[in-house]
Amino acid sequence: MGNRFEITVVSDDQVLAKTAISEAIDEVRRVEELLSTFKETSQVNEINRSAGIAPVKVNEEVIELITRSLKISKITQGAFDITYGSIDKSLWNFDVHMKALPEKETALKSVGLINYENVIIDRQDNTVMLKHKGMRIGFGGIGKGYAADRAKQVMIGRGIESGIVNAAGDLVTWGLQPNGKPWTIGIANPNNKQHAFSSLSISNMAIATSGNYEKYALIDGKRYSHTIDPNTGLPVSGIKSVSIICASAELADALTTPIVVMGAKVGLDLINQLRNVACIIIDDDNEIYTSKNINIKY
Repeated sequence: MGNRFEITVVSDDQVLAKTAISEAIDEVRRVEELLSTFKETSQVNEINRSAGIAPVKVNEEVIELITRSLKISKITQGAFDITYGSIDKSLWNFDVHMKALPEKETALKSVGLINYENVIIDRQDNTVMLKHKGMRIGFGGIGKGYAADRAKQVMIGRGIESGIVNAAGDLVTWGLQPNGKPWTIGIANPNNKQHAFSSLSISNMAIATSGNYEKYALIDGKRYSHTIDPNTGLPVSGIKSVSIICASAELADALTTPIVVMGAKVGLDLINQLRNVACIIIDDDNEIYTSKNINIKY
């Protein structure tokens, strides 16, 4: 995954705190070994190497994560898709040198192998197979959230009653601050990422944010996000940032990108249908949209 993790815990026992944090770091590394496409020996790469050839036996943890990923693909109508790894990355660099979009036909061809319905799971044999050669799965859109949740659970199992795991800006919290108040989390201002434009007082919740304020291309005066629509192969526009708040860092991480792809209106409608999930959307005109179950402080 290659993400930076920061862990904060509240404990009167310094030895316990250090032990718990060390074990949480080990857990993050274990998850990375399991899921990262940068690790040649990962089970994900074994699946990718055998695409269109044969099913690959994997452990139950990988089966379960893929199953949950496919469920998210279904509810987002493919806007989230772990088979995104097969996209032709040579079309995109999203920097000052990118001056034009590719032809629509070229872009569409680049996403021809993206289809979550072509991931075949055999629970009886504990195998996963990608139906076509060239297909690739990756957990870039869900992996760091999953790792954050796992780190949290390891520390809770050790007896840590309060803390925060920060997975490259995606946060999961539990318990209370030392002063007994809920954890307060800032929402990044997409026009000035060094400052928060609002805050939320939450504990036992997670928050993940995705947007085009860090990596984008400016073409003919229009800003294009680094997020690619898996249905068209073209970058999306219209949304500066999306923040998802829910109980699971994994789910929060997974839902940010599809909301960017779906757009503010459709994305907000989806979030309003999901139980115990909230969102904040800022569009390219700095209009702020919030789900019906959230109250933000300015």
